[in-house]
Amino acid sequence: MCQTLLYIKANPKTDSNSTTFTLANVFVQKYQKKNPDCQIITLDLYKEGIQPLDADTLTKMFGGGDNKALTYAKQFANADKYVLAAPMWNLSIPAILKAYFDYVSYVGVSFKYTETGPIGLLSDKPRKAVHISSRGGAYSEGPAKEFDLGDKYIRTILGFFGITQVESLFLENANVLQGDALQKAIDQSHQTAQNLASNF
Repeated sequence: MCQTLLYIKANPKTDSNSTTFTLANVFVQKYQKKNPDCQIITLDLYKEGIQPLDADTLTKMFGGGDNKALTYAKQFANADKYVLAAPMWNLSIPAILKAYFDYVSYVGVSFKYTETGPIGLLSDKPRKAVHISSRGGAYSEGPAKEFDLGDKYIRTILGFFGITQVESLFLENANVLQGDALQKAIDQSHQTAQNLASNF
């Protein structure tokens, strides 16, 4: 059965100027080639003009009725697979992606409260997600790993929704490596992206 992939982009840079988007596009293009009949929805958060939740949206979220947060939450819940392209900024994710997750963290859509605590509502079918990110240094292992709050947050919030099959794909040391060494790292990350997309 064909599935819907939601490609969420969280970077103000253009595709050609973003190593995160370049890597994510390699992944998405390979996925599309392997799954030509499946739907890919691209959601560029900066083009969408995502803003932090305001009082009016919060009131509507808890008061019922249609609102912009509900629209994004339903779109998120209707997808089967997710590509989150977000560079590491200041040890975490861009604020606009956090704002987006505030929209889709919608009671009755992505999770609900019970007598024993909140439970995710998106474990109703097999779902997969991949977090794709370019980082200036090396944060996936070693002493600096504890400073990587972005990937931890993404895995935690997705798990809260009930999405537990989460992969991470990083281009590391993007601000440290230069010349041939940087190009080699980019090429290796692109190959990893294609391999991962083939079985996503």
